[in-house]
Amino acid sequence: MTMADRNAATRVALIGNSLPRRCGIATFTTDLHQALASSGAADAVILAMTDCGRTYDYPPAVALEIHENSLEDYVAAADYLNRGGFDVVSLQHEFGIFGGEAGGDITALLARLEMPVVTTLHTVLAEPTGAQRRVLDRIIDLSARLVVMAEKGRELLRTVYRVPADKIDVIPHGIPDFDFVDPAPAKAKLGFSDRTVILTFGLLSPNKGIEVMIDAMPAILESRPDAVYVVLGATHPNLVREQGERYRESLMQRARELGVEDHVVFRDQFVDRDTLLDFIAMCDVYVTPYLNEAQMTSGTLAYSFGLGKAVVSTPYWHASELLADGRGMLVPFGDSGATGDAIAQLLTDHPRREAMRKRAYSSSRSMMWGNTAKRYLTVFNAARRSNSLKRPSFTDAAGLSSANLTLPPIRLGHLHTMCDDIGLIQHAVHSVPDRHHGYCVDDNARALLVACALNRGEERLSETMTARFAAFIQHAWNPDTRHFRNFMSYDRRWLEDRGSEDSHGRTLWALGEASASDPSPSRRRWAASLFIAALPTVECFGSPRAWAFTLLGLDPYCAAHPGDPIAERHRTLLADRLMALLAEAETGEWAWFEDGLAYDNARLPQALIATGDARGSAAQLQAGLRSLRWLVGIQTSPQGRFRPVGSATFGEKRRPPLAFDQQPLEATATISACLAAWRAEGDRAWTLEAQRAFAWFLGENDLSIPLVDPETGSCRDGLHPDRANENRGGESVVSYLLSLAEMRQLARASGERTKPELRALRA
Repeated sequence: MTMADRNAATRVALIGNSLPRRCGIATFTTDLHQALASSGAADAVILAMTDCGRTYDYPPAVALEIHENSLEDYVAAADYLNRGGFDVVSLQHEFGIFGGEAGGDITALLARLEMPVVTTLHTVLAEPTGAQRRVLDRIIDLSARLVVMAEKGRELLRTVYRVPADKIDVIPHGIPDFDFVDPAPAKAKLGFSDRTVILTFGLLSPNKGIEVMIDAMPAILESRPDAVYVVLGATHPNLVREQGERYRESLMQRARELGVEDHVVFRDQFVDRDTLLDFIAMCDVYVTPYLNEAQMTSGTLAYSFGLGKAVVSTPYWHASELLADGRGMLVPFGDSGATGDAIAQLLTDHPRREAMRKRAYSSSRSMMWGNTAKRYLTVFNAARRSNSLKRPSFTDAAGLSSANLTLPPIRLGHLHTMCDDIGLIQHAVHSVPDRHHGYCVDDNARALLVACALNRGEERLSETMTARFAAFIQHAWNPDTRHFRNFMSYDRRWLEDRGSEDSHGRTLWALGEASASDPSPSRRRWAASLFIAALPTVECFGSPRAWAFTLLGLDPYCAAHPGDPIAERHRTLLADRLMALLAEAETGEWAWFEDGLAYDNARLPQALIATGDARGSAAQLQAGLRSLRWLVGIQTSPQGRFRPVGSATFGEKRRPPLAFDQQPLEATATISACLAAWRAEGDRAWTLEAQRAFAWFLGENDLSIPLVDPETGSCRDGLHPDRANENRGGESVVSYLLSLAEMRQLARASGERTKPELRALRA
């Protein structure tokens, strides 16, 4: 690479093990480094992890050595990377190669870096220990992007670790570019001519299931007496340190007891790449009889599959995906009979074996290391682009003392302008109230929610204004139909006998909040009474948002009125409905309640989060968190900004959301939902998502246009593809003020807080 090429190339530092250290991570890191270097688009070095008490003659590609138990080495490595002008760090993560509890010392390095980190997770645990979970959560938080090698890894990151979908990339394990060859020449070269060869290779350890394969040999020999099982690989260094070669010797003894010692060959060696490829080329069947499904990736499987081998494997995660659709054969864990039958079938059916080989070879071409390097470079460049939006430097418990976000003061001037003695007027022409459209209970209910939120802060809405919104809601109640009316003309005529289901639910939400937090005891009693009167009507509703709004009202109402049987029955009913809806619609790629996205989307997961947290229902809480993570992911632009679901999306079925028009209502819902998640979990990552959504109001959006006037407290009605909507209606101003009140409340929080204390912030 010329000096000009080096200046243009992406400078990449890979952190992981490196050859000549003997392990799969060392092989992977070395292969990835070589592929990146060969691409001509990357200038790559390795920072090699060295295990305790060992020394290695590292090649020139290793720029720095980190001793796994030396915290000073981790800090020094961060300094080296920050001084070195690197564009991105590629971390190869595996439990067991870093120092500290659960490998936590690596976070001391990552937290000091000034460039983005792309972490490849070689293992994703479905049931981590507490320490493993804490460390991996921290690594995830410090990483710009995450790479896994199987779809199962993506699924676990989303469901177990709450990672947004757009932060995850699936890049299969790389393979060498090798011709589709007949096994005979390699057999002759390695001394196995006239034998039928079954191969397993890799570091020898008890979890590899070699015993199962040895037990299967007698049945295989009945069909193919010329068969030989070659076990290629040195014993794992950690196992050698603990017990020497006792495990290998026990396998050899097992073969002798079964009378197959002449058909089981152990090659105790860690071979170079060329020799390894010769061994794979000579085998007729490759077998991975691993004993545990929790194997996210297997380099040995990827290499054999990529060379077009017929593979028999147990159904661990990687194998289940790679060998699907006839690309290999899967057998049950620990079942020597099924393993022997499957191998015997392939060894005695040449056409079937050849067809399987060709399917494997043709489907693996995209996995060649050259293609893998291109995919990694795409991820690296995406991480670099997003790195301009630095993570905030949290200096208080709420995570809001960031130089990136200054909260405006609360200004109520425009809200007053939009109100008269009836209530809040719906629309405006620019900043002038538009009397033509009159009023609606929806906006006055939102205004009452703002009053409740302001009552918890330093700036309160006047008694006159609060009473005006309450009076509008009271007047909207139609006792004959047991529904709230919604639209009223400017001359005070109701335009309907009953409003929409959603407006009814939103009004219940405002009443529930007022019943718990209105400063007037008399108005709290009024709100509680009307809430219970209007609640049963919801039973016949079919709108998920009406259910969610009602649940959000039930949350404060039940906290203020514990043991109310009517309220508790409806809370159970509506939460169960949302859970059923999610269960019916959700797929691996669509973690949502419906086939499409509409308005006020985040209120659906918020309702389950609040309800599950209050009732101690882990299922409801996790469902809400899972769907909110998915929503947050699809509402993040490639540049890392908040991009709410645009109104052009409404009516689309299971498609990514369209960008415009963007409306304040969606930002407000997302902020509230993320703060509900923070109160439930105490995870500060949710406060960052709330901050990102609030920054949308201030100009961190697709058009870089501020939507709010901090002096008057007005808010534009949204973003079109080419401009802001200059009208500043009632819905927009109350949406902005509600979000500002919640964010200022969060900013006042300080010190570590327990979950009960976090919940108390709502009161």
